[in-house]
Amino acid sequence: MSFDKTQFSSHARFDGAQFSATATAGFTQTRFSATARFDLAQFRGFTDFTRAQFSGEAQFDDAQFSGEARFKGAQFSALASFNGGKFSDHATFNGARFAAMARFGPLVCAWTMDLSNAVFEVPVTLEIAARKVLCERTRWESTATLRLRYATVDLSHAVLSFPMAVTAHPIAIIDGPSGDAEERLLLAGADSAVRVASVQGVDAAHLVLTDTDLRDCLFFGAFHLDQLRLEGRCIFPPAPKGLHRRHFIWPYRWTRRRALAEEHHWRAQSAGQPTLPAGQALDPREWRTGPHHPDPKRTPKPEDVAALYRQLRKAFEDGKNEPGAADFYYGEMEMRRKDRTDTPPSERVLLWGYWLLSGYGLRASRALGWLIAAMAVTVALMMSLGLPNSTPKQEATGKVPAGGGKVTLVVDKKDPKLTLSVADRFSCDRLDKSVQVVLNSVVFRSSGQDLTTWGTYTEMVSRFTEPVLLALAPSPCAAASSADTFRSTRAVPARPAPLFPRP
Repeated sequence: MSFDKTQFSSHARFDGAQFSATATAGFTQTRFSATARFDLAQFRGFTDFTRAQFSGEAQFDDAQFSGEARFKGAQFSALASFNGGKFSDHATFNGARFAAMARFGPLVCAWTMDLSNAVFEVPVTLEIAARKVLCERTRWESTATLRLRYATVDLSHAVLSFPMAVTAHPIAIIDGPSGDAEERLLLAGADSAVRVASVQGVDAAHLVLTDTDLRDCLFFGAFHLDQLRLEGRCIFPPAPKGLHRRHFIWPYRWTRRRALAEEHHWRAQSAGQPTLPAGQALDPREWRTGPHHPDPKRTPKPEDVAALYRQLRKAFEDGKNEPGAADFYYGEMEMRRKDRTDTPPSERVLLWGYWLLSGYGLRASRALGWLIAAMAVTVALMMSLGLPNSTPKQEATGKVPAGGGKVTLVVDKKDPKLTLSVADRFSCDRLDKSVQVVLNSVVFRSSGQDLTTWGTYTEMVSRFTEPVLLALAPSPCAAASSADTFRSTRAVPARPAPLFPRP
């Protein structure tokens, strides 16, 4: 049935109409000068409202679209209602214009709801349950709220003139006892979590993300990411789990932290990981590959990822999420350590040492481990070379004048000597004394013990190096302070102190 290019000068009522599955319900370039009602209508085949113009109200409440529904370039000059709409196939509103619609949905779409290049002129709330929601280059000329279920939403290059919120709807989109059943029927096998695929090219100063899955979200190319608001439980991809072997010999594991998809893509590309076949589940032991893997030209570089971490870290700090800010500070430092373009070799060496000793001041267990190892080495050196056989006694020497008179005495102390055999040096008594010397030297800065020449130099070195590890290890405040001290060498925003170190 075709109404292409038809003009309805008065009300057009198609309430409860049934359109055959064998013919296209064609309304291409149709003009509705007054109210157009399609409540409870059933479109069983392909439905085409391309470039249709609705000058009056357009009502599609509880309408069912069994085939593809196309509203490409449609103009809705008055209120438009899709309350309770059900789309069993793709729904395309690409380039549509909504001049007065305050609420889009609630509706269910079994596949893709395409709102790309659409224009929303007034404040609007969109309530959609779909597998995918495309908002590429969509223009929001006023405030907007996207309440979604099951959906992967793509906001690439969307134009946000006012604040916009993307949030996961906790219950069924459509009201009523059958709402949840209809969702599960049309979206069988889909995960109800809301995922954000991309915010590239978006001015994030107007964007709020709440309870969304950001494990595959692309941030590279967005503006004002430091002003992005992350609320609720936003999930970022973790680092790979488990033990790995470098060149099949040296075991290692990635530190547990939240990361960005861009870091995953760069590490997967630089490590030469194979492209994951379509439909294969992601291996939690590997980095996630990107959409352009393994093309290095389309994969963000470490300097780009470091800038993303720096901006998003500030967003966490503004939201008082200190653990999240700590993870992103760690990621920023990792990317700076890997950056061979903007980070000089000397600074990369410092960053490497800073990472190795204390995990950039955020891994207290690592600093404590190095401190214990350094003190153990110092104790061993004291036992073998530093402690003398015994404490030297003072001796007084002098001469008595032959004709009598004043006697002059010289009080001297011999240099400590170590003449014990190697086996006798490692005894319980010497171990106890060595531990006391090292602890007094490191913690209290003075041992008060007579030492051999080797022992004196060993104590000097330990006094210089071990207190540095002690300062990094004991508390989150100390870790944050040492991290900020290092960061002051670069012109980057200051990071707030107390963070809870992760093991």
